[in-house]
Amino acid sequence: MTATTEAGTAPATDTLAAVLAPTTRPPRPSAWSASMTFGWRAMLKIKHVPEQLFDVTAFPIMMTLMFTYLFGGALAGSPTEYLQFVLPGIMVTSVVMITMYTGVEVNKDIEKGVFDRFRTLPIWRPSTMVGYLLGDMLRYLMASTVILLVGLVMGFRPQGGVVGAVGAIALLLVFSFAFSWVWTMFGLLMRSEKSVMGVSMLVLMPLTFLSNVYVDPSTMPGWLQAFVNASPISRLVSSVRSLMAGTPDAGEITWVLVSSAVLVVVFGTLTMRLYNRK
Repeated sequence: MTATTEAGTAPATDTLAAVLAPTTRPPRPSAWSASMTFGWRAMLKIKHVPEQLFDVTAFPIMMTLMFTYLFGGALAGSPTEYLQFVLPGIMVTSVVMITMYTGVEVNKDIEKGVFDRFRTLPIWRPSTMVGYLLGDMLRYLMASTVILLVGLVMGFRPQGGVVGAVGAIALLLVFSFAFSWVWTMFGLLMRSEKSVMGVSMLVLMPLTFLSNVYVDPSTMPGWLQAFVNASPISRLVSSVRSLMAGTPDAGEITWVLVSSAVLVVVFGTLTMRLYNRK
């Protein structure tokens, strides 16, 4: 059963073959299993670098306090009245702004060569990207929850109750998941994480500030109203506000859901084509 050499005994050829090339191979992981594994990897990064949670905790709190108490009296007569209007908008702005970090993390892994290892694995190819987005969904949920809790302490009272608030956050998470595919594409296109952040801010700053987040568009010039009313951020904010107010706007909610599906189809496809060619 064994072959004797100068160094002693060695396993027989048949034994080595049985160990190195077993007849039954482990089953290939399903698409869901692979995606969840990469999502867990994204959450482990947060565990080892908890400073990443700054943008989903301290930043939303700062935004809520700053805009409510600095501009509430001037724009609505009192901070409490303004809070009822601005909090859903700040929630949308804060979550949409942090979607850009998905592209930043993708670009970091590319620079480190991690993706070269992923490409050799016998897994569903999009699972690496889907995993990033699933992991970031936790960040979006944390940011939304923090803002809502701070708002409740400050006097915000959603007329839609718990159901309306949960529905608003769920709709925001759906859109943010879809919107994150835009930044995964840029994460693959750009040469550095600074480039990804630069392009992201160039897109996000006009979208979030030229919207109905902070003021009623009816107070703006006519030419600007046309842009603001057509902005996807304005449509999303209107949907979130309607759900929290207990008067869901079916038209706006449908628009958000359809646009989310379009974003996934278009930018998800572009992202995977770039990933396969990278």
